[in-house]
Amino acid sequence: MLNKTPKTMHNLARLIDEVTDRTITDKRLIGTVIQVAIDGALVYSRAAGLADRERKRPMEENALFRLASVSKPIVSTAALVLVAQGQLKLDDHVDHWLPLFQPKLQDGTIPAITIRQLMTHTAGLTYRFFQEENGSYHHAEVSDGMDLVEWTLEENLYRIASTPLLYTPGTEWKYSIATDVLGAVIEKVTGLSLGEAVRTLVTDPLGLRDTGFVASDPARLAVAYANDVPEPRRLGDADRIAFLEGTAGFRLDPRRALDHTAFPSGGAGMVGSAGDFMRLLETLRQGGAPLLPEALVRELTKNQIGDLPMAYWPGRGFGLGITVLKDPVAANTPESPGTWRMGGTYGHSWFVDPQRKLSVVAFTNTALEGMSGQFTIDLCQAVYDGISG
Repeated sequence: MLNKTPKTMHNLARLIDEVTDRTITDKRLIGTVIQVAIDGALVYSRAAGLADRERKRPMEENALFRLASVSKPIVSTAALVLVAQGQLKLDDHVDHWLPLFQPKLQDGTIPAITIRQLMTHTAGLTYRFFQEENGSYHHAEVSDGMDLVEWTLEENLYRIASTPLLYTPGTEWKYSIATDVLGAVIEKVTGLSLGEAVRTLVTDPLGLRDTGFVASDPARLAVAYANDVPEPRRLGDADRIAFLEGTAGFRLDPRRALDHTAFPSGGAGMVGSAGDFMRLLETLRQGGAPLLPEALVRELTKNQIGDLPMAYWPGRGFGLGITVLKDPVAANTPESPGTWRMGGTYGHSWFVDPQRKLSVVAFTNTALEGMSGQFTIDLCQAVYDGISG
């Protein structure tokens, strides 16, 4: 049990401040909101840097951010609420709810895909940004949910289903657009749009007023930036960010967060605040009430994929929409085994360490530093150094 003495909390704040200020001074981040909760109490909350560099608008603690993959645990929680209500089962076949979603294997056969496989990213799908520039998703014009396109969620699913699966569902793990398919299932089960369903199932019960598929208050929306030399550049309309060598990279359009006509991407399309997301994480960490029974939180947060290898995340397994730490040494992290962690392309990272009763949210407006840069490593180390000192 952590002893939350004033000295410990002062040390924690000092170390986080040092990492944050150094990263901003080094021009690797434009702005950030960081929150830390320990044993149910918010012990650190700070807005640093700028929400809009060109207008010199300071970052504020209630700033709104384009969430990218931070959307996934929110939408996954909505699906689990339906499971808790008996309206959906984890081992339901996807085509029971979406009869037209029947992607084929390379040999032309149509395998069964389950809800659980969507949530664990073992469904045979991928992301366009992971493929080469002229990959199958490119030719089908699949949207990863962060660009601005004219078609609907149903049309995007048709495009996904028109391309061959990469592997037999359940036999491999690959981070993918599966949560967008899950969003379509949620729509079918509830008879609501995904935005209305998430609001009914998750955000309204928790009082999350900042979280949805369009910015609730455009004046609070942080401007999006991308790392560049000598300093991050402001993202333009229909922009791109390079990713891993040999991949197509990210197609981003910051206007999507303000466009009510954009299809609701369950995997990448939401907007929200650090405070809202912290409330969701703490709700889950403390057992799930009023959203979920504790048994379903355990399903969400346990490794569901056995020893399937996870590229890019050594030492980790995968739950129902989040990574789960198996081996801190292999992952080279001070986090405790069982820690849940994910991030978001626009510049976010978060983790929950149930053993330490610790939740950390770090939303930034700078891709990709805030998702996978040195800042995320330094911040994590600062948190553990702070609570151990």
